[in-house]
Amino acid sequence: MLSLIKQIQAGQLWDFPGGIHPPENKQQSNHAAMLPAFIPEELILPIKQHIGKAGDLLVDIGQQVLKGQALTQYRSTFMLPVHAPTSGTITAIEPRTTAHPSGLDEVCIILKPDGQDQWVARHPITDYTSYTPEQLIEIIRQAGIAGMGGAGFPTAKKIQSGLSRTEILIINAAECEPYITADDRLMCEHAEEIIQGISIVEHILKPKLTIIGIEDNKPEAIQALEKAAQQKDLLIRVIPTKYPSGGEKQLIKILTNLEVPNGGIPADIGLLVQNVGSMYAIKRAVMDDEPLIERVVTLTGNTFSQPRNVWALLGTPVQTLLNSFNYQADKQLPRLIMGGPMMGFTLPHAHVPITKTTNCILAPTRKEIAPIQTEMSCIRCGQCADACPATLLPQQLLWHAKAQEYEKCEALNLRDCIECGACAYVCPSEIPLVHYYRQAKAEIRTRKREAEAAERAKQRFEEKKARMEREKQERENRFKKAAEDRREEMQKSGSEDAIAAAIARVKAQKQSQETQNNTTKSTVADAIARAKAKQAKALQTGAHEPDNTEMVRLREERKQLARQRKAEQLSAQEPAEQTSDNTADPKKAAVAAAIARAKARKAEQLSAQEPAEQTSDSTADPKKAAVAAAIARAKARKAEQLSAQEPAEQTSDSTADPKKAAVAAAIARAKVRKAQQLSAQKPAEQASDNTADPKKAAVAAAIARAKARKAAQQTNNPQNNVEENK
Repeated sequence: MLSLIKQIQAGQLWDFPGGIHPPENKQQSNHAAMLPAFIPEELILPIKQHIGKAGDLLVDIGQQVLKGQALTQYRSTFMLPVHAPTSGTITAIEPRTTAHPSGLDEVCIILKPDGQDQWVARHPITDYTSYTPEQLIEIIRQAGIAGMGGAGFPTAKKIQSGLSRTEILIINAAECEPYITADDRLMCEHAEEIIQGISIVEHILKPKLTIIGIEDNKPEAIQALEKAAQQKDLLIRVIPTKYPSGGEKQLIKILTNLEVPNGGIPADIGLLVQNVGSMYAIKRAVMDDEPLIERVVTLTGNTFSQPRNVWALLGTPVQTLLNSFNYQADKQLPRLIMGGPMMGFTLPHAHVPITKTTNCILAPTRKEIAPIQTEMSCIRCGQCADACPATLLPQQLLWHAKAQEYEKCEALNLRDCIECGACAYVCPSEIPLVHYYRQAKAEIRTRKREAEAAERAKQRFEEKKARMEREKQERENRFKKAAEDRREEMQKSGSEDAIAAAIARVKAQKQSQETQNNTTKSTVADAIARAKAKQAKALQTGAHEPDNTEMVRLREERKQLARQRKAEQLSAQEPAEQTSDNTADPKKAAVAAAIARAKARKAEQLSAQEPAEQTSDSTADPKKAAVAAAIARAKARKAEQLSAQEPAEQTSDSTADPKKAAVAAAIARAKVRKAQQLSAQKPAEQASDNTADPKKAAVAAAIARAKARKAAQQTNNPQNNVEENK
């Protein structure tokens, strides 16, 4: 870099590829002094006048504001505030057409001046060297200064990017665009203030070398700068007039022979480029505490009776300037171009406001600048590639842009296009190449924003998923730790011993129950063994028939226990069914109960008759008496089962059909009669044999009577249930 600086100090210049030499037409407007700004009847202030994001509104409709008061505020380095150019009242905040090639509406603040032009309180700085670079950058940002050369990049952000790495500071005074002389007249009339602004930036960046690059078609401005910079360590380099030598990358190439890398910025190679208009605005912001509220605008073209440069308040409608400076529109082709003939764009109407990037209003006649011709097919002459100062391939970029092959456009470095218009100027087919390039760039930016939004959404989803997994793991760890703590607590407090003791008690209780059951079984087995022993003893003594009394008694006890268990099971199941059936039809339930009572009385009568007959005949045969008693017991059990089953069946059937209930009752009566006949026949047969053992016959008869009474009791229970349900 030191050798390069020595070459620059020695006066060496370089050249950039391509470029053109269109008619300059600067003499129309650079001969007269600039006129001061005047206050229009209405000011239209777009809240976004730079490259970046719009600021946040600070005012409301109807609010009174003072000159220099901030109307918006910034929250990031890519935001810039907008200030009131004069005092007045906010009458509206609404969309208006702004200075943009698209002609779209943007949010604007409408200010109605009160004519007093009253300033807010200001605090000028006399000694900026006592401030740190960061403090000065913040002052520049608060003043809302954007690049005055036309690009509109936030000046504070650009200076901040070059902190601690800028070795060469380049001041762009080339102003290569035809017709435009705003910077030329500014340098002629305010050269000292421009030099002061350069000194402020030098104090911030501390570069090793500062160069002012200016084209040789501005002799008056060159003399003014040389005079103002006599006491300063500045290099003023006069470069040949060639379009677009005022481009940032092209001026760097001319003055330093360095090239900005693809996708990079000048700060990456130790350089920083600023416009002379920005230097003037920095001086006013730092030393006068005056924000950017006005700028120099060139009014030129043969439709003006006297083209010149004027100071215009930001927000002044173009129509107001036209009316104030004798604009005579071309009757056949009225055109208003904001900017120069190469990089400017045609306004949709004259009510567009002046903004921070507006440097010229060109109103040509048809003869001065020919109207746009009909586009023809590309003849592949290659003149566009020869004229391109960025060494791109305009022809191929055109094909891919028309085919919407934006990936290929990016591969051909479309982003390096500075939209200078040199390719379209030399095109014999009148193809508006820059128009296609702007559309392609806008589409690429839109797609990138959408891709970035999708990527951010994906990242948010992945972060949410990771957070949920992390929370799940944390919950599991908490549960695991809580379980471990509980186990430790139980070990300390002896809870596990209590649990073990409870388990031991349950096992002991179960074992006790099993022992009791085994004891009962062993008792029954002992009784059976004793009975068998008695029977064997009787046989040994020579008895003709064994004494089965004990066996019969034990057998009856076992059967009685079985019946009790079965009855308990039935009693646990049937009451709910009987209750639901009885509640369904109380009348039918009463009929069923009456039938059961009749059967019970019949059974009692039979049991009363049979013992008498059996007693008279019991002397006949004890063995037959025992058989008869067993048969009687079987019949009694059968009667019990019938009495327990039939009422429920009859009750359920009777609810369906009374005829079926009557049939069921007849069947029951037939079964009872049959049982009576059997009981009348068997005792007669057994009577002749009961004389053998009167004692056994009496026992059997007593057992039969007991069973009959029990059956009668069971048959009476349904009746009681029915009465209770009633």
